[in-house]
Formats: sequence, structure tokens, C-alpha cells
Amino acid sequence: MANPFALFLLTFLLAFTLTSTSIEARPLHPETRQSLKARLKLEDKDESPNCWDSLIQLQSCTGEVILFFINGETYLGHACCEAIRTIGHKCWPNMLDTLGFSTEEGDILQGYCDNDHEIEV
Repeated sequence: MANPFALFLLTFLLAFTLTSTSIEARPLHPETRQSLKARLKLEDKDESPNCWDSLIQLQSCTGEVILFFINGETYLGHACCEAIRTIGHKCWPNMLDTLGFSTEEGDILQGYCDNDHEIEV
């Protein structure tokens, strides 16, 4: 019968060898992909549409947005709509989806803000 420690060591070394030879980092090609700074709209401070400020503003008007959908309130404040327009048109078009709104709800919010308020795109 084989020594249990030797069997364990052999199994561990075999598993380690297989794992280390099969895992490789995928090469990054900066010429074909945008940098993280570009995707997050952080590169050009002079032309920045204040994406992060708008995201924080949207967070502060979540109550309005919830009432808009749940209670049928048909009013969103100017600051809230400005944040929705900035995020949807200038920053990250699918951000409302990632915040938990369905695509339809995001479209409704953007449609409301685009139609009922002056568009500043």
C-alpha cells in the first residue's frame, strides 16, 4: 500500500502543474480597446459632461423616480431630469439599466425628460 503522504503530495503537485500550465493571462491590446479612463469619461476634464456628478444627482432623486413609477406621479424635477439626460445622452447610455431599471423604464424616464424639458444635448 502506498504511503498516504506521498500520494497526497503527488496529487497536489499534479494538480498544481496542470493548473499553472493551463492558466494564462489574456493579452491586452490597448490599440483596440478603450482605456478605462476613456470608458469612464475621465480623460478630458475640460470637456467632461460631469458624468459622476450626474450619477450622484440621480441617486439623490431616487425618491422622485420611485414615485414617478409606483404612484403615477408625472413630475420629475429639473435636476433629476438633467441628470437622466446627461447620463443617457453624454455618458453611459445603458447606465439606467445597470442601476436596476428595466430598459422600458429607462426609456420612459429619458422620454419624459427629453419631451417635457428643454433638451440640452
